[in-house]
Formats: sequence, structure tokens, C-alpha cells
Amino acid sequence: MGEESPLRKMIEEDRLSSVIFWGPPGSGKTTLARIIARKTGAFFLSYSAVTSGLKEMREVMQTARDMRRRSGKKTILFVDEVHRFNKAQQDAFLPFVESGDVVLIGATTENPSFEVNSALLSRSKVFVFRPLGDGELGQVIRRALAKDGELAGLDIELDDQALEKIILSSDGDARRALNALEMAVLMAVPSPEGKRVVGVSLVEKALQRKTPAYDREGEEHYNIISALHKSIRGSDPDAALYWLARMMEAGEDRRFLLRRLARAAVEDIGMADPGALVQASAARQVFDFVGEPEGDLVLAHLAVYLAMAPKSNSLYSAYGKVLRDVRQERLYPVPLHIRNAPTRLMKDLGYGEGYEYSHNMPGGVSAQSFFPEEMGERRYYRPSDRGREKAVGERLREIREMIRKARGEKKKGEG
Repeated sequence: MGEESPLRKMIEEDRLSSVIFWGPPGSGKTTLARIIARKTGAFFLSYSAVTSGLKEMREVMQTARDMRRRSGKKTILFVDEVHRFNKAQQDAFLPFVESGDVVLIGATTENPSFEVNSALLSRSKVFVFRPLGDGELGQVIRRALAKDGELAGLDIELDDQALEKIILSSDGDARRALNALEMAVLMAVPSPEGKRVVGVSLVEKALQRKTPAYDREGEEHYNIISALHKSIRGSDPDAALYWLARMMEAGEDRRFLLRRLARAAVEDIGMADPGALVQASAARQVFDFVGEPEGDLVLAHLAVYLAMAPKSNSLYSAYGKVLRDVRQERLYPVPLHIRNAPTRLMKDLGYGEGYEYSHNMPGGVSAQSFFPEEMGERRYYRPSDRGREKAVGERLREIREMIRKARGEKKKGEG
């Protein structure tokens, strides 16, 4: 909203086109929409995607069209929670947006890339709102005390500690800050002179228990689980515990977290510490046995174990390469010598013929190829030198050297 910003110029020159305001609750989306309507002199219609359906929306659209035809004024249609509309409802906006009958201001707390259909998104400019800073929240609270219709008429004394407590508990949400202030003021017992003293203890009572802003179906869910996974991958147990606690305090399904932690055990630790997968399995069993809230410590234990374990994505990378070949290349038949032969007919057809039983071979290793002949030899799994996988790599090199020598001796015998 700076003087040279595109949005500021669009408002001042009355050239506002449809926009989508994307940001967390209490960051000023609705307030700015009302300011825009007042500044431009346009009609302002507010509409909630939570409480209204397609029929009501079409009636609102027609009202906006009629108003423009009668007065020549544009109508700003503010749609709160626009992401809650389904595709058909969002599509219904398009004719009115394209004709200029309405200027749509859609507000959403969810990423519009995922929640707003592409046709509507392509006709709108997205502006990203951020949570308010501590200083900005302080300004909002002081202005409310000085100018709010109800609060300004009261003799309120808000000390610095109480102000700081409200700010810290609000997480950048102005609405939450104002609600906390209002509740604390209502709880304050006026003195004989009518003064209401709001201290930190009163604010704490008004706040009760802080509930983290979190939507188990929304973008923040994916942001935080990504932060947890990357903290484990980055071997940071402190950050892993922090993000884990954020999700659990917000009520995240513990089994979802256990599944994601098990995935990290395989994807990011793998053969560098095969015990990580055992720990993930044990954590699931213990959690089911103990339950919440005691079982939350089991998840914390697992997160720290995974963060501290040596890391290797060799297995993950190998499986990715295998999938690529399976999906993109021709699928050749299983070589006859490694096919099962449970019937006489299958034996007569050569199933299992020439198979070398590995336990009868020197070192317990067969020199035969287990790939289709047309594929040749493939090398998918390349062990790292981290953790226990270093020993796995040494064993693999030993096996391959034994195979190389055995094949060389076989060729000499055939010669």
C-alpha cells in the first residue's frame, strides 16, 4: 500500500480490476476492501461463501448489474472465503467480471493456486497479505482504545506488560488481538471513579489457552509438515520438536504424523540406519498402547531419533530410478532360469532350467544375471558412505567382485 505500489495507484486512479487478497486471518483483507469501496465511491456488496449458495450469488450478481445500468457506478463485490466456492459457483462469477458489472475482491486464507479455479484466477491479480508485526498490532490496539466507539468512551488503563501479552498471543492476527482486548476490558472491575485497570494477569484470564492458527486441510498444514520433514532431514532435533509440537497442539491427527515420520525414516535415513524404520514401527505400537496425551512423547522421541540418525537417500533414489525404467521402458519377460516350475509342463518348457542355487555357490553368491537379457546389467542402488550404509556398500562391492571373478572363470571354462 505504499505510495508507488500498483494497488495504491489502481485505487487512487479508480482503475481497480478484480483482485484476490490472500493472507492469514486478521491481516486486514476485509478492512482494505471496505476502504477501497469508500475511496472509489463504488457500491459495496459483501457476500460470504460460507453461508450462501449459487442461487443467492446469481441474485447478488444481477443486483450489481442493475445498479450499474441505473447509476453508471461500478459495484465492488467482496467475497469472503472465496476458496469455499466449488468450481460451478466460481465459474458463475466470470460473465459478470468480464462484462465489468462487478469488480470482484475475493478474500481467502488458502493458497489461490490450489483453491481458486484457473479461469477466475487468470482474470484476477493476487495480492499477498502477511501477518501483522508486533509494532503494527500495538498501533491497532492503541487506536482501538482511542477511537473505538465502545472502548474510547471508557477510562481504560492498559499497562505495557498486558499490551505485550496481547500482542504475543495474537500471532499477527489483529482480530484476535482486539477480541482479547475487549474481553479483558469487560472482565476488569471499574474503580469507584470508573477506571478499568487491565494488567497482564487479567489478559491471561481473558486469553485462557492459546489456540494455534492451523487448518488441517489447508496450506498451513502442508507448510508445517514440510518444515518438520526438512528439519529431520537437516538433522536439527530442536526444530523438529518445535514443528511437531505446533502440529500436535493444533490437534493434528497423530497417526498422520506417525506415517510421515515413518516416511522420513525410509526416504531420508534408509540404509544408513535401518533401525530408524524399526523405531518408527515401535513408535506406532507404543502410541496405540499408551494413547494421548502421554503418547505424544513417543512422537517426540521418534522425531529426535530420526533427526539425529545418519542420513542417506540412496534407497529413495534407487527406487525412483527403478520406477522410471518400469514406467518408461518395455517390460521384458522373466528369464526362464529364474521362473518357478511347479508343473511338468513348465519344466518341459525350460522353466527353472540352469538356475544356480546361491547357497551351493562359493561364498553363497551366484554369478547368474537376474535381469532380462535385453536389459543387460543395471545399477540402481548406490550406497552412501554414511552410518551403517558404509558397511552395506563394502559388502555390495565384495559381492560384485565375487560375481566378476566367477563370471571370468566361467568364460575361461567355456573357452
